[in-house]
Amino acid sequence: MPEIDTSFELNADFSRRVVIKPADYVWEASPMPGVERMKLDRIGDEVARATSLVRYAPNSSFSPHEHSGGEEILVLDGVFGDEHGEYPAGTYIRNPIGTRHQPVIGAEGATIFVKLHQFSLHDQKQFALNTNVQPWHQGVVEGLTVMPLHQHGGENVALVKWAPDTQFNLHKHWGGEEILVLEGTFHDEHGSYPTGSWLRSPHLSEHCPYTKEDGTLIYVKVGHLA
Repeated sequence: MPEIDTSFELNADFSRRVVIKPADYVWEASPMPGVERMKLDRIGDEVARATSLVRYAPNSSFSPHEHSGGEEILVLDGVFGDEHGEYPAGTYIRNPIGTRHQPVIGAEGATIFVKLHQFSLHDQKQFALNTNVQPWHQGVVEGLTVMPLHQHGGENVALVKWAPDTQFNLHKHWGGEEILVLEGTFHDEHGSYPTGSWLRSPHLSEHCPYTKEDGTLIYVKVGHLA
């Protein structure tokens, strides 16, 4: 397995809260033509423990590569593709350690949220889940519905849909919490987070989230930052 070069670090202190909103985005060219990245957190250079937004131009591609630390993807826009299939916006993909592929993007282009080098060696479930056709389940408060995506050990990943004017309980994040706002506006006592905002809250942090008139849809991952 390639070693991670720790000479480059971005938001690498996982004991600190981080908030990045769309106004903060700075897109950078990747080594491949037509592929840009917005780095959210990163430890390492090209082989890195990384969380990023990646934007593929129409008819672009990325070089074949092995997932030496695993790869987690949520397709945000367009159609992401590789030699195994095509994945429309809303598809959640997990490629465990040791898998490989070559992304090839069609005429629509694609934008993805991707997490690299963050898998347990024992987390070997590979799948692509189209969330557009999966059922929703009632959450713990009225106005909240949940779509579980993955669970391994103490780590849980889900989509959570909030109706307008929904109030959640004050709660503590055992193992931390990571949120990407997919639709609407997410709020808590610390601020307001429009579509495209990314929040990372450390182990044992707490907040009391809610929505206003537009509601929200979020990707949320918990238990992975202990």
